[in-house]
Amino acid sequence: MAQGTGKLEMLVRVGFFSRAILYMVLGLIALGAIGQISQGTAGIFKTVDSIPGGNALLWVLVIGMVGYAMFRFASPAFDIENKGSDAKGWAQRIGHAGSAIGHLALAWTAYKFATGAPGREGNGAAEAAQGVLSFDLGGPVIGILGITFFLAALSQAMEAATASFMHNISSRAPEQTELVGRIGYATRAVIFAIIGWSLVQTGFLAADASNVKTLGEAVASLAAMGTLFTLVAIGLIMFGLFSLLLARYRIIPDIDEHARKHVNAG
Repeated sequence: MAQGTGKLEMLVRVGFFSRAILYMVLGLIALGAIGQISQGTAGIFKTVDSIPGGNALLWVLVIGMVGYAMFRFASPAFDIENKGSDAKGWAQRIGHAGSAIGHLALAWTAYKFATGAPGREGNGAAEAAQGVLSFDLGGPVIGILGITFFLAALSQAMEAATASFMHNISSRAPEQTELVGRIGYATRAVIFAIIGWSLVQTGFLAADASNVKTLGEAVASLAAMGTLFTLVAIGLIMFGLFSLLLARYRIIPDIDEHARKHVNAG
């Protein structure tokens, strides 16, 4: 796998750093402030905005999450991580696309907090879903998006079970990286499945946009489940730590090279 270089690689690494902050803050809120986790994703960015230098950090999160989304969109477009074009490969690549969409939504919410936009503490996901539902094929579109999140959840579970993610990490990474990654991916599988179900429910079963959950709302939905909620909160922090390791040790594919090969092959 060719190693990425230059500004694009740096942007992807900032993306992993942003993801680390996001998950660690979410996990810490879940452990220490049940009331705030009930605010969902808005509660994460509200917490970040309240700390010294929080507004600057929000801008880093916006840029980083957009960069990470670009990286993930490159997977279905150019197969930058060589997942292949069989059913398993496409399931993983479509799952990456779902992750990209989710992180763009997070970037948009972070942007609204960074700029002090009105309505920033509302349920942006529900509002967006309501807009999509107003179109004739809006329900199926949302339902299909839910299926991509189920595929992403399956991909995360496979990563947790096989630790195949270690193939994309430098041998210089700490030895605890695999364990931290397994726990983090297992936790994300649970969260992605909850998000996927909320979208499938909205798109195919009951056209009620208020059912749609983003990352924060998915975690909040487990608040009454005691031990499971605590384990998920710890798993989120672990995934944040894992993302910090990725920001340093992840092998970033050369997206430009894969794009050129894709064009030439076409």
